[in-house]
Amino acid sequence: MIKVKNLHKSFGDTQVLAGIDLEINKGEIIAVIGSSGTGKSTLLRCINFLETANKGVISIGDVSVDSEQHTKSDVLALRRKTGFIFQNYALFAHLTARQNIAEGLITVHKWKKDDALKKAQQILDDIGLGDKGDNYPAALSGGQQQRVGIGRAMALEAELLLFDEPTSALDPEWVNEVLTLMKKLATQHQTMLVVTHEMQFAREVADRVIYMSDGKIVEQGTPEQIFGYPQDPKLQKFLNQVGIE
Repeated sequence: MIKVKNLHKSFGDTQVLAGIDLEINKGEIIAVIGSSGTGKSTLLRCINFLETANKGVISIGDVSVDSEQHTKSDVLALRRKTGFIFQNYALFAHLTARQNIAEGLITVHKWKKDDALKKAQQILDDIGLGDKGDNYPAALSGGQQQRVGIGRAMALEAELLLFDEPTSALDPEWVNEVLTLMKKLATQHQTMLVVTHEMQFAREVADRVIYMSDGKIVEQGTPEQIFGYPQDPKLQKFLNQVGIE
């Protein structure tokens, strides 16, 4: 069980998160939708302390961290339970695909290098990139780089995977290969919180869809409820803007 309680975040005088409460069950896939600038990415970054919230408590399993009073070891323990997939892949340019996936196992989980590289190759095989292990990021397509990024998060066997617009930086022809991998993870009951502008993915794969506006969760429900019977006028307007009636 993952819990976010009363999460607040401001940058200067600008309030970005205004008291977010959220519970995620094990194996649940939640898609977060909304216009740009509504705090969606900041929510993800605050959950694993890439950004530190001004107020609020994050709990994942047996680890609970208060944004207002925490230690480095508290944050490290929380991060070990999450994997973060970035918009821009965030791969190490000087490491091969195999080394990128192995790096977290070596540095965070203290695996032996040979064991970590062997595990990384297994993951590359699993995500359809078994022949790309020796390739550096520059030699991979955007879709392949993002799949390596997902593979890196998978290697850590995190309780929660956080996806921050995982297809937004991709050319259209590469989007589907990333979404296909995410759908595969969904069938394996991997808990996922996905900020996305891919409405079809949210509709097909998510167990629950959350609509955010002005730093708050305005409406949430099953994909059928959110896309078929939206209640809030802001959500109705947003869906019209993205072409869903």
